[in-house]
Amino acid sequence: MQRISYQSKFPARKKFPVLHYEILERVKELDLAHQLRLLEEVSILIRKQATQGSSRSILELQGLGKETWKDVNVKDYIEQERASWNG
Repeated sequence: MQRISYQSKFPARKKFPVLHYEILERVKELDLAHQLRLLEEVSILIRKQATQGSSRSILELQGLGKETWKDVNVKDYIEQERASWNG
């Protein structure tokens, strides 16, 4: 049986380090159940890495939209809003 290498099958793809191809060849040796389990574990690992450090702080919103209120008298605005609640 002639083996077609991953590289020759996808020549337009960006070249990966040799280790990538070694790992891929080892994965091909696994049965389907083990490949799926490995895929699940790698997905979990990548998802954790992708979400690490991406938590946001409410403080990032500080000052957002302040130009909207630049020429507004806050007391007058609040009185108008409260008056609108009563109909």
